[in-house]
Amino acid sequence: MDIKERIRRSPPAADSSAAAIGHPRGRKARAAVLPLSVAALVACGVLLLLLLAGGGSAARRGGQFPDADPIPTTRSGGAGGRGDLPHAGPSDGEHETMVSSKVQRDKLIGGLLAPGFDEQSCLSRYQSVLYRKESPHLLSTYLLERLREHEARQKKCGPHTQSYKKAIEQLKSGQGTTVGDCNYLVWVSYSGLGNRILTIASAFLYAILTNRVLLVDGDKGTADLFCEPFPETSWLLPSDFPIKQFRNFSIGSPESYGNMLKTEAIRSDGSFKGPIPAFLYLHLAHDYDDYDKLFFCEHSQQHIQGIPWLILRSDNYFVPSLFLIPAHQEELLRLFPQKDAVFHHLGRYLFHPTNVVWGLITRYYDSYLAIADEKLGIQIRVFETQTGPFQHVLDQVLACTLKEKLLPEVNAQQSIVSTRNVKSKVVLVTSLNSGYYERIRNMYWEHPTTNGEIISFHQPSHEEHQDSDKKMHNMKAWAEIYLLSLSDVMVTSAWSTFGYVAQGLSGLKTWIMFKPENHTAPNPPCRQVMSMEPCFHAPPFYDCKSRRGTDTGKLVPHVRHCEDMSWGLKLVDTDQQ
Repeated sequence: MDIKERIRRSPPAADSSAAAIGHPRGRKARAAVLPLSVAALVACGVLLLLLLAGGGSAARRGGQFPDADPIPTTRSGGAGGRGDLPHAGPSDGEHETMVSSKVQRDKLIGGLLAPGFDEQSCLSRYQSVLYRKESPHLLSTYLLERLREHEARQKKCGPHTQSYKKAIEQLKSGQGTTVGDCNYLVWVSYSGLGNRILTIASAFLYAILTNRVLLVDGDKGTADLFCEPFPETSWLLPSDFPIKQFRNFSIGSPESYGNMLKTEAIRSDGSFKGPIPAFLYLHLAHDYDDYDKLFFCEHSQQHIQGIPWLILRSDNYFVPSLFLIPAHQEELLRLFPQKDAVFHHLGRYLFHPTNVVWGLITRYYDSYLAIADEKLGIQIRVFETQTGPFQHVLDQVLACTLKEKLLPEVNAQQSIVSTRNVKSKVVLVTSLNSGYYERIRNMYWEHPTTNGEIISFHQPSHEEHQDSDKKMHNMKAWAEIYLLSLSDVMVTSAWSTFGYVAQGLSGLKTWIMFKPENHTAPNPPCRQVMSMEPCFHAPPFYDCKSRRGTDTGKLVPHVRHCEDMSWGLKLVDTDQQ
């Protein structure tokens, strides 16, 4: 039975505390699993002969049978990321038991995921370990505790529970008193897919910090893209939610916190002129004004915490500014001692492709990517009104990949270069335009590489323009983000939330290409990012204590300006700098 079949058949583990361990992936790895039973029988025979010959104790003294777990917990350092296969134990039956136990632990990604889901309803949740490298970024036990607490809250207070029904009745009545332990944060679907993923992660972290239930707007096909992340409940906002106009809320809406501050419906001491509202609208999109930005001040958080329903609209990854709120700083540092792994952990916890999208991912991976020794992902996002491809963008991609030795040079003088004993490399290109892929592919088809390396190029789709309202467009985009995140090395484009998501899920410090100006490739063309965290594109520049403008990228060492956007903010892990 191969390891994929064990994943499929094994029930979720009750013990979710073990660290995640890498799994063999791809065709070569799957084929290598088959001889294990034979190897186990041979090992048993050798052991029996040694014991009968009286050599058992000598063998142990020689270090051949150490008293240790026979399942390896490290992997070989190969570029393809394939793990070492488990060695045969003292018996085939015991070996199968140990492998099964290991597989069950791995399925939960070191305890990040909760057991108990119907595996067939979301195959990606527990199968992702077969395609993704073991993460080197350690989970804090405190984060795991808080995730289990949050799951219990979602189950207790989620849609169709008695607590939810009571909260809805209170919302309809307009009364602003809290409902026991059940307060809510409603995320409004807005902007493109990359932005939506980043804002859901931001909203989820805020919900954890404030002990709120997260409910997501099902508009734009949320349920078609992502499996339910919380066991025995749904995170989808029911269609009969009584505030029908919530998708039309925007800057200046009377219900917004910023507008209430501006019109003094909320006094400076945090009290309300009238009755406490049952809900507040939080406008945290790119066009928010100075009053909306006061959300990130501690005194504003004190005003907001007593409101049972919050409705959030944003297209920003606003996590960095949460780290600047004094009341949340200690909690955040306990949750994420490695401060640049926030989205990496939350993204792997929240975003599991639905079975339809998982089929797109696995079919493409197994067909084109699995057998390669190394996978290079190149994500090209062009912010131009004209259609491409553009020569300066192609020049920048080649300058970056060649300068950083991510791709080898081609040999224009010779038609054949020896290809013995070289690694195979696949390059996955994602772009709305097929022109860049075709030109780079032709360059490496028409000329051999100087080092003899054989390289294949693949581009799953080329939609030509972004259409975030189309179901299949979004499914393909999500599949390509996920495929990119399975790369061993990655090049991404400046300002692109699509690239940020792939980078964060992968756990890689990618090479980011700077945004071209005046149709000219920048010099240098790219640089390696200082952290895998996404960039907060529109942060506030305000010191809440002194109540005046300030550079929020200089307040704490772990919140700095982004590589690709000088005014943006991102989290970095200062321990690794």
